[in-house]
Amino acid sequence: MATDKELSDFLENVERRAYKQAVYAVRRDEAALDIVQDAMIKLAEKYGDKPAAELPLLFQRILQNTILDFFRREKVRNTWVSLFSGLGPSSDEHEDFDILESYEAEHGSQAAESSADQVERMQVLQVIEDEVQKLPARQREAFLMRYWQDMDVAETAEAMGCSEGSVKTHCSRATHTLAESLKAKGIKL
Repeated sequence: MATDKELSDFLENVERRAYKQAVYAVRRDEAALDIVQDAMIKLAEKYGDKPAAELPLLFQRILQNTILDFFRREKVRNTWVSLFSGLGPSSDEHEDFDILESYEAEHGSQAAESSADQVERMQVLQVIEDEVQKLPARQREAFLMRYWQDMDVAETAEAMGCSEGSVKTHCSRATHTLAESLKAKGIKL
């Protein structure tokens, strides 16, 4: 059972990495802060009585689920907004009203990107996803845990049930394979 001090120390140490992961996923600073805060609260409320050694893996799962919940809520919210957008003013005095003109995208958000930039980004991400899927299972698993979920070598080794050296080998092979295949396709990161 983790003490309050151990839980507090863990949350303090994981906060910055979790924020980076959330920002990378949702691309909005405020939303990422909310996600991390929600994940920390869920961990403290529901799993504070677990041993300190289990906290990293539990927190990672909670954070991933909270990010997925965010996207689900956004999808529902966007559906309702699009459904109700046709219900805007219809009288003659508001004939030139356009909801898109009154909406200003936040600088740096996906909405502020041009369509060409969005398409290019989505194509690059799809190529990267395809190449990651082509990796052998153990390399893919190690790569995603280390670089997508930002787990350290020890945590990854524990989750995969192998040695830390194996994790390093799998990650090294995965990054070299990905770099070569992306370079061959003309993608420079």
